[in-house]
Amino acid sequence: MTTLEFNNKYEAIEDLLFGFAMKLTKNKERTKDLMQETLCRAFKNKDRFEKNTNFKAWMTTIMRNNYINDYRKIKTRNQVMVPVEDFSYFVENKAIAPSGDSTIMMKELNGLVGELSDDLRQAFKMYVNGYHYDEIAEKANVPIGTIKSRIFFARKKLRARIQANYGMTSFNRA
Repeated sequence: MTTLEFNNKYEAIEDLLFGFAMKLTKNKERTKDLMQETLCRAFKNKDRFEKNTNFKAWMTTIMRNNYINDYRKIKTRNQVMVPVEDFSYFVENKAIAPSGDSTIMMKELNGLVGELSDDLRQAFKMYVNGYHYDEIAEKANVPIGTIKSRIFFARKKLRARIQANYGMTSFNRA
């Protein structure tokens, strides 16, 4: 589709698109933003438009998808209502000294981890220490899928050993 064809088709349905955007957003400023975003995305992908298909449906689909993506971003965005400093009293002087039970349990868990094969143990320990899958894969010089499966099988083996040793069927997650 040429730029001229695109402009002509867009101008023919611009009012309809504005009404559709207004129906979605119910806000004039957000409607303008949605219109601009839709126009930019459609223009950028005008070569993907198949001739002899419904241009209006193509544009409204792009608009609806833009709206849904924006809505999800807004919905999942963390909004801090209270400054972090207000929660500092929760953290101050709240360190807990390790008890005998937790020390023994950690030694036993470390022993179980030590019993894993080298490749499983290395991947699992790096993951527990905060490395991302891609970082572990790079250090081990293996594909990321291999790392994911190694960590999965390490967890599975550890879970089975813990269940066998302690009879636990579920684990509390903090």
